[in-house]
Amino acid sequence: MTTAERTDRPGWVIPILEKEFDDFETEGTAFLNGQREERLFIGFRLKQGVYGQRQPARQMIRIKLPFGGVTPEQLDVMADVVERYAPLKKAHITTRQNFQMHHVPLDEMFQVLRRIGEVGLSSREACGSVVRNVTGDPWAGIRDDEPFDVTPYAGAFVRYWVRNEITQLLPRKFKVTFSGSDLDEGIVDIHDLGFLPRVRVIDGKEVRGFKMVTGGGLSIFARKALVLSEFVPVDEYLKVSEAVLRIFNAATELRKNLAKARLKFLVQRVGEAEFQRMVDEELQKDWAKVDPATFKPDRLLFLDDEEADTPRAPANLPEPGADRAEFEEWARTAVRTQRQPGFVSVQIKVPQGDLDPGEFRGLAAIMRRYGNGRARTTQWQNFVFRWIPEHAVYGLWRELQALGLGASGVQEIGDVVSCPGTDSCKLGITASMGLNRALTERIESMNITDPLTRRMLVNVSGCPNACGQHHLGNIGFHGAAIKAGERQVPAYHVFLGGSRRDGQSLRIGTLMKARVPAKRAPEAFERFVRLYERDRNAGEEFNAFLDRVGFEPFEAAIKELTLPPEFSLDAMNEFVDWEREGLYVLERGEGECAI
Repeated sequence: MTTAERTDRPGWVIPILEKEFDDFETEGTAFLNGQREERLFIGFRLKQGVYGQRQPARQMIRIKLPFGGVTPEQLDVMADVVERYAPLKKAHITTRQNFQMHHVPLDEMFQVLRRIGEVGLSSREACGSVVRNVTGDPWAGIRDDEPFDVTPYAGAFVRYWVRNEITQLLPRKFKVTFSGSDLDEGIVDIHDLGFLPRVRVIDGKEVRGFKMVTGGGLSIFARKALVLSEFVPVDEYLKVSEAVLRIFNAATELRKNLAKARLKFLVQRVGEAEFQRMVDEELQKDWAKVDPATFKPDRLLFLDDEEADTPRAPANLPEPGADRAEFEEWARTAVRTQRQPGFVSVQIKVPQGDLDPGEFRGLAAIMRRYGNGRARTTQWQNFVFRWIPEHAVYGLWRELQALGLGASGVQEIGDVVSCPGTDSCKLGITASMGLNRALTERIESMNITDPLTRRMLVNVSGCPNACGQHHLGNIGFHGAAIKAGERQVPAYHVFLGGSRRDGQSLRIGTLMKARVPAKRAPEAFERFVRLYERDRNAGEEFNAFLDRVGFEPFEAAIKELTLPPEFSLDAMNEFVDWEREGLYVLERGEGECAI
C-alpha cells in the first residue's frame, strides 16, 4: 500500500502492544508480592506511564494524547475508567495535553491499561527519562495561516521514537512540540525540540520543512530555545532529531546532577553555534550514513483525512433568543473560523482542567452530533472541537451549558492554569489547585469587564518545577514555604511579565523578591490588577505597563502582605493551605522522573 492510499484510524497514533500489558501485570504482581525491588520496578512502571503519588500505595496514570488528538470513543472509555477506577471520579487535562487519573491502586492499573488500549489510547513512555508526549497546535490542519498541516509529521515523530532503543534511558525527560504557524500555539520555545513549518523553493520545486529550535525549558532554569536550523526538509527532520537525541543520550556530564540533566543545560552552556557544530559532527557518523530512505517519514506519517468526514449538523437547530448577548460573549473567545469554508473550531474552558464521567460522555456526544469525531486538548488545559458547522454553534453551546462547560472567557484572565500540586504530586509544596479555585472566585467577584485586563493570563504551579507553567502567565505563582516563628506557612513566589498569548513573542516572567502567604495570594493578585488598571496609559497592556513602571510599584502594593503572620487563634487560617484542614507542614518526597 502506498502512502497516498494509507489512512489511519482517528486517535490511533501509538501502536498498542498487548505483550506490554501482560509484562506489566506480571512485574506489578511480582512487586506487590515482594518479589521485585522497588527501585528497579519504578523504572519499569514509569515507562508504562504509571507514576507514584505522595499517597502510599496509590498511583497516577498519564495517558498520552499525541498533539492532543482524541475521539468520542476514547472519551467514552475515559468516562468508564474514571467512573470505575478513579476515587475522585475525575481526570485531569495537563499542560502537555495528556489525561491524568489519580489515586488508583497498582493492581487496578492492569485493567486500566488494557481498557484504554482497546480504543488506541496509550500511556507508553508518558513518564520517565524518555521522549514524553509529543504536543502540538490544537488548530493544526484547520488554520488559515499554516504553510501545511504538521499533524502527519508530529505523528511520524511519535511513532519513530516510542519504544526506540536510543531513548529508553536518557539523562532526563525530553519534550517536543509542533506548532502549525508562526503564531506558535505549540509554544516551541519551552521545549527540548520544537518545530515550526516552512516551505522553500528549491530547484524550482516547493519543499516542505521545519525551522527547528532546541534547548528550551522552564522549571528552575527557565530558558527560551535556541535556533538549531532555519530549515530542515521533512525528509531529514527525523534524522536531525536523532542527532540531537544521540548527543543528549551520550552527554555523560548531564547524568552527574539530576537537577541539571535536561538538554537545555548543555545547549545554553555551549551556545547556538557550538551545538549546531555538534549536530553536524554527529550527522557524519556511521549511523547517519545509511540509506536516506531510512529517515524519511512516509511510512510513519499519521494520515487522517478529517475533511473526508465533513459533518452535517442536525436539522431544526435552535436559534439565539433572549440569551443572544450571553452567547455572543461566549463565542467571542471560544469560536474560530477554519480555513475550510463553513466550519469553525470551538475551544471550551475546562475549570482546573478536570473532567468527570458525565462531562467526558457529554463531550463525546457533542462531537458525534455536531462534528466529525475529532477534537484536541490544549497546553492550557482546555478542549477544542474541530469541524463544527457554523450554523450549529449555538446548539453546541446550549449543550455545553447543560454540562456546566459553557462559561465564557477562554484563554482570558479567569481561565487559570494550574498543576495538581499537593493533591497528588510527591514534589508538590502547596495546594495549587486550591489556589486556582480561590483565584477564580476572586476574579469572578471583581467583575472584570475591561478588555485589556481580561487579556491577562494567570498560571499556578505547586512547586518550582513549572508543571503549571507559572513563568508564562502575566501573573504567575509557584509554591513555597516560609517560617513564622516555629511554624511553617504555605506561600508563593510571584512572577510578573510572562506571556504565552498567540501572536506575541513568548516571554518568561521575572521573579519578584517577596513571597506571599498562600491565603493572601488572591488579595495580592487583585492589588496587582487594580494597580495596572489605575496607572496604565491608554491601550497599554500589562507587560508593557510593567516594563514602563518597573517592579517597585508592585512590591509596594503588597509590602504588608509579605510579612509572616504570627501564630494565634485569629491567624490560624493562614497556617492552613487552601482546601486543607490541618496545620501546614512542608512534606516533599523524591520525584520519579529521573529514576
